[in-house]
Amino acid sequence: MLNVKVNDKGHLSIGGADAVELARNYDTPLYVIDEMRIRENYQRLHRAFTRYYPNFQILYACKANTNLTILKILEDEGSGIDAVSPGEIYMALLAGFEPEKILYTGNNLRDDEILFAVESEVMINIDSKSQLLRLSKITDPENIRISFRINPRVGAGHHEHCITGGELSKFGIMEEEAAELYSLAQELGFQPIGIHAHIGSGILDPEPFMLAVERLMDIAGKVSKATGIEFEFIDFGGGLGIPYHPNEEPLDIKRFAEKITGLFMEKLEEHSLGEPAMYLEPGRYIVGDAAYLLTRVNTIKESYRKFAGVDAGFNTLVRPVMYGSYHHIIVANKANEKPAEEIDIAGNLCESGDLFARDRKLPKLEEGDLLAILDAGAYAFSMASQYNSRPRPAEILVKDGKAEIIREREDFSDLINKQVVPPRFLK
Repeated sequence: MLNVKVNDKGHLSIGGADAVELARNYDTPLYVIDEMRIRENYQRLHRAFTRYYPNFQILYACKANTNLTILKILEDEGSGIDAVSPGEIYMALLAGFEPEKILYTGNNLRDDEILFAVESEVMINIDSKSQLLRLSKITDPENIRISFRINPRVGAGHHEHCITGGELSKFGIMEEEAAELYSLAQELGFQPIGIHAHIGSGILDPEPFMLAVERLMDIAGKVSKATGIEFEFIDFGGGLGIPYHPNEEPLDIKRFAEKITGLFMEKLEEHSLGEPAMYLEPGRYIVGDAAYLLTRVNTIKESYRKFAGVDAGFNTLVRPVMYGSYHHIIVANKANEKPAEEIDIAGNLCESGDLFARDRKLPKLEEGDLLAILDAGAYAFSMASQYNSRPRPAEILVKDGKAEIIREREDFSDLINKQVVPPRFLK
């Protein structure tokens, strides 16, 4: 199912704005973000869960996209934040999130990173015994709110690098040591308030998620019985996927919410866990399909294969190279035309693997055509780099046909920012 609209010129329309005009006004490559799509995605998810369990909170997984304007949109909607680094804590606070709505889930943390979280007064989700012991030496345990990340031995995701649960995962504490670590936390003076798990990313099948919910609830029951802890929240992490391929069906979020909350409430009663808040940490689901990468065809090349060369590369969007991910591509200035050829879409980096697509069926391409790479809102700009000394692109926000710059395009001066040449090399 594609989130695509075409205007009366036959051009791709994004948030009511003509993609061709946007590329003409702001140059390419260009990230274009639809504000209302972000809001709609958030509201759809929130409505679906609060219908069955009102004590529900979304923590946006901001690693998907940390643009300050996007964070401000989600703060305005009432979201909390799932942060995984001190930088993400900093960005969330700068965007206006209250510390009590930020949950910091780091792993393999340095002491200064732990201290930053303590001084920021955010909730801390602990990933290891080592982190707990070091935290106890850094702060007064009575002044910090903590939870533990559990590995429920369930993993799922669109790629092996995105599976964050199971016996091969580096994340979380083992089920067998959960009660022991919660007890240790109490002995150290902490009063844990939550329990957390996250099994992977890009999940469209609810069954692995259901299994993780069941496992985590049973673990929460055992911990509560052994320690007397009354959880303020139970956090099932993120991982809700979006359909990148046109043939994929989207997650039926209403049915998903009904099944998850039903199981959650069943387990609350079974283990006498009261009425804690239910947390989810979506990132991709909220911003993934809200952004497009516009890139211009500058070269048509007939070699052993036929290539369309564009002015973006995996420095701009790395997912196809890193994960083998499919991103649908539309010819933005020929959005009504039917496919007429199979062609490879090649980036402009000096790397053989710099390809956005192989044998993609598209309308007849010409130099100057504008391509729109869809579903580029999550793990796109946030994973962009300056590889090959190419400055990163601009980001613009569109709403009701109007565009605003929310990140300026880099130039060559940004390539040397923070570099220092020792005086002995200056001549």
